[in-house]
Amino acid sequence: MKILITGALGHIGSRLIHSLKPGQFEEVILLDNLMTQRYSSLFHLPKGVLFKFFEKDICTADLNEYFKGVHAVIHLAAITDAASSFNKKEMVEETNYSGTEKVARACIQNGCRLVFPSTTSVYGTQKESVDENCSVEELKPQSPYAESKLKAEQLLIQLGNEKKLNFIIGRLGTIFGTSIGMRFHTAVNKFVWQACLKQPITVWKTAMNQKRPYLDLNDAISALLFIIKKDLFPNQVYNIVTANSTVKEILDLIKISIPHLNVEYVDSPIMNQLTYTVSNEKIKKQGFVFKGNLRKGIQDTIKLLKGVVEK
Repeated sequence: MKILITGALGHIGSRLIHSLKPGQFEEVILLDNLMTQRYSSLFHLPKGVLFKFFEKDICTADLNEYFKGVHAVIHLAAITDAASSFNKKEMVEETNYSGTEKVARACIQNGCRLVFPSTTSVYGTQKESVDENCSVEELKPQSPYAESKLKAEQLLIQLGNEKKLNFIIGRLGTIFGTSIGMRFHTAVNKFVWQACLKQPITVWKTAMNQKRPYLDLNDAISALLFIIKKDLFPNQVYNIVTANSTVKEILDLIKISIPHLNVEYVDSPIMNQLTYTVSNEKIKKQGFVFKGNLRKGIQDTIKLLKGVVEK
């Protein structure tokens, strides 16, 4: 079986490709435009796995050239920084929506299955707990990033109905955990970075005790591989969430290693000031087991930055 990964050198992609083992796939094609210059993600790739890397942008490349003979495409290429997406709406729309449309149509033309990682940020409901049955009317994405992901979801559903695209949408919780290509602009990793560098931990007003969904990077990788191995492409949405936690719970776990934290309350246009939990029961009923651990993910990240942690 041949697979293709777009955005292969990013936070999720870099951990994914370094997790592969000989014999899992006949060939693994990697596409990345290197916009973030994560060259190090290609260092020391697992031996015995046939990788082929191409420096290509999904928005401009002739994707058919790379999709031929591919069984499944894991479409990780995206602009994912929700906070900065307000200042680059056109770029986010082009990459996250138009780019996804190009990927989806190439999948249709070449008979590829599509794994599309969306985001739990599409939820903005007033309900205390939500699952995949949350109506479109209740979905209230709070940033151009989340809006682009929801719009892409709706496109895939349309293409599934009209063009027989085989896909699965995984609404991922906010990622935490380490990788060669990791990023630090999402909540848990950002808090750890700020704590290690003795910076004030910036928390949105009223958000300290509000729950949000988080996803251990190990669980994210396991879920992607589980989907392909199980051939789970039912043209449906699945929430992929390790835990629903409050900011206070996260900060308490950081304090285990860094007791003295300076918390600074800030305003932000991205937060909806709501609290809700996201159910992961649907994917669990398929047989997937979440093994992630928020405490371990935080401690692993702190260890990476131990050279700047106050002793």
